[in-house]
Amino acid sequence: MNSKAVKRENRYANLIPMQEIKSVEQQLYPFDIYNSLRQEAPIRYDESRNCWDVFDYETVKYIFKNPSLFSSKRAMEERQESILMMDPPKHTKLRNLVNKAFTPRAIQHLEGHIEEIAVYLLNEVSSKKQFDIVEDFAGPLPIIVIAELLGVPIQDRALFKKYSDDLVSGAENNSDEVFAKMMQKRNEGVIFLQGYFKEIIAERQQNKQEDLISLLLEAEIDGEHLTEEEVLGFCILLLVAGNETTTNLITNGVRYMTEDVDVQNEVRQDISLVPNLVEETLRYPPIQAIGRIAAQDIELGECKIKKGQQVISWAASANRDSAKFERSNTFVVHGKTNPHVSFGFGIHFCLGAPLARMEGKIAFTKLLEKGEFSKVQNQSLKPIGSPFVFGVKKYEITFNKA
Repeated sequence: MNSKAVKRENRYANLIPMQEIKSVEQQLYPFDIYNSLRQEAPIRYDESRNCWDVFDYETVKYIFKNPSLFSSKRAMEERQESILMMDPPKHTKLRNLVNKAFTPRAIQHLEGHIEEIAVYLLNEVSSKKQFDIVEDFAGPLPIIVIAELLGVPIQDRALFKKYSDDLVSGAENNSDEVFAKMMQKRNEGVIFLQGYFKEIIAERQQNKQEDLISLLLEAEIDGEHLTEEEVLGFCILLLVAGNETTTNLITNGVRYMTEDVDVQNEVRQDISLVPNLVEETLRYPPIQAIGRIAAQDIELGECKIKKGQQVISWAASANRDSAKFERSNTFVVHGKTNPHVSFGFGIHFCLGAPLARMEGKIAFTKLLEKGEFSKVQNQSLKPIGSPFVFGVKKYEITFNKA
């Protein structure tokens, strides 16, 4: 990897340690490598990528808990500003404004409708001998839910899926041509979504409806409303974060249940275990790492991090730390607690966590109720191009006949 490519990739937070994860097989299951990296050096500086990597649970959690030391602001000029890339006090203001829309109680009333969507999608593939869980179920489910929350018309859902996927796409290699195409796709996605949501915002300012954009426009704290730019940033964040991550949560869970049929059958026989199944699948996190910037000179262990240096917290590694998880490399559906950090921690804990958990619970329940399913053999799995996302582009399954 040439130095120009390294700097370019680092700027856009494509921060997988490329020198360790090389093959497709390793991208499809990187956790053994994370275990080795964590054991070798829980905190290390990678000169080739010009950043710090943190692999152990306690240090990752410490970084998440201390936003005054590790800033969320990053050089992402091409993207719409979002709450993910803000620090207090602005982050606190926005978080308080939008939090009421994503409490467990606020999400609870969506359960029946999400179940209807899941049943509908599964009925649509019932006549097929085999189907792609990504394209036919795990992909459409969250995009339909989010589109409805935002007030997006039915006919535009496929378009929104395309552009939201483009925003998290990664370069397949480090050539200038491939990188330029990736950035063109991302920029086109931002331009399209900004223009589209501006039209919806303008409509809702004149005529409020029962959707999230209307709620965001009406919300206020101490008489202060969100600006149009802040509403835009939140809409795009919700679309992308709630789409890609939940799709991969569902797909990763299905993938595991086809690889470990005993777990699949055990949960089918006791549906009360589905919430545990969701949490354990989250320990294989859809988002593998989260970047921060050191706000001052900091010592972590014996490492001295300088102000302005990038620090990458590897949630995918922290979730396998044997110092925190007794059976760290075993898929456990009987655990009473599961303190994974897949939703982050502290002030940046994922706002959409209640919705993601509900969608995962409903998706797994409806799939398991239909019967035993298996992976279609001899299919070639391709990891998602984005280097910080864990998932596959396609995963074909079939329901086994009784």
